[in-house]
Amino acid sequence: MRVVASTLALAVLTGSALAQSTIHETEQADFTVETVAEGLEFPWSLAFLPDGDMLVTEREGRLRYIDDGTLREAPVEGLPDILVENQGGLLGLALHPEFAETRWVYFAFSEGTASANRTALARGRLSEDGRALNGVETLFRVNFEKERGYHFGGRIQFLDDGTLLLTLGDGGLHRNEAQNLGNHLGTIVRLNDDGSVPFDNPFVSAGGAQPEIWSYGHRNVQGIAINPATGSVWTHEHGARGGDEINIVEAGLNYGWPEITYGINYDGTPVSDATRREGLEQPIWFWDPSIAPSGLAFYRGEEFPEWQGDAFVGGLAGSMLVRYEVDGDRIISEEELLVERGERIRDVRSGPDGHLYILTDDLEGAVLRLDVVVP
Repeated sequence: MRVVASTLALAVLTGSALAQSTIHETEQADFTVETVAEGLEFPWSLAFLPDGDMLVTEREGRLRYIDDGTLREAPVEGLPDILVENQGGLLGLALHPEFAETRWVYFAFSEGTASANRTALARGRLSEDGRALNGVETLFRVNFEKERGYHFGGRIQFLDDGTLLLTLGDGGLHRNEAQNLGNHLGTIVRLNDDGSVPFDNPFVSAGGAQPEIWSYGHRNVQGIAINPATGSVWTHEHGARGGDEINIVEAGLNYGWPEITYGINYDGTPVSDATRREGLEQPIWFWDPSIAPSGLAFYRGEEFPEWQGDAFVGGLAGSMLVRYEVDGDRIISEEELLVERGERIRDVRSGPDGHLYILTDDLEGAVLRLDVVVP
């Protein structure tokens, strides 16, 4: 990738000034980065409303509304009590598949205290003016109260059958619980849109298992998306030191943490002596060193035809956006983007207008849009 400083002739109010913009030259498409909204405090997740307006969660416990490109000063009202502790706060966000009729907004968050906390999922109806969530109800709570504010997971993905997946973490200090079907730590759960348990979940009839569990053996899943070419569920999760990974998640399977891993502990000691073991799933991709992936999207727009069907991942520790060229359910190439900006990227979304959008993870975070440069 090359970055070219270029003067673009963009009209301004005086008619005499030129705006400076940086053209990012990449393998398949050149683009500029434009700021849509700024002044967001550690934004975490982004969702597009049918009219093109946006909702953004701030980890500090606020839901923000971007109205025709302008960030409203007042947060959306009606949220429940949210624990803001280390990695915890207001997390993932998703709209009901029939939002135009239901107005349901779903959000993940942490609740409890610093010494006894968990991930929860709630929903509320967005008022017509977008200023409040009404009838908010908590649909699901992790059944394990953990200490310290780490590894909450928190991404939400609706499936074609109307059920939803909620990604969770192992709690940080409780890694071995990711192999214990008796609690929700280190799992992905599948729920009906009202929070009830689907009858065909894989462990509904398994004695001692939590019926919401869809898959297990995860460390901290912070990216989930549907591959439009295959319909498969892709996720990525944080490893420890090395060992971040991308998985294709299927019902009832065990993804290995901490029995197998490509990473090690932060102090350099091993987590496990194995990277493979019978009955445990292998990732389709892993990072070493870690990039701390967050946010995952498949590009489906027309603005960047060369990127159609590619997967995009934000990097926190890596401070980059990564593009993966995909063939079916295989990754065939990798390209690092926006490295020179040095910004932690928390979320990435394919917008309904054909653009790609990202959230920067910062005290003064922003919504950014990638615009194609036409030769």
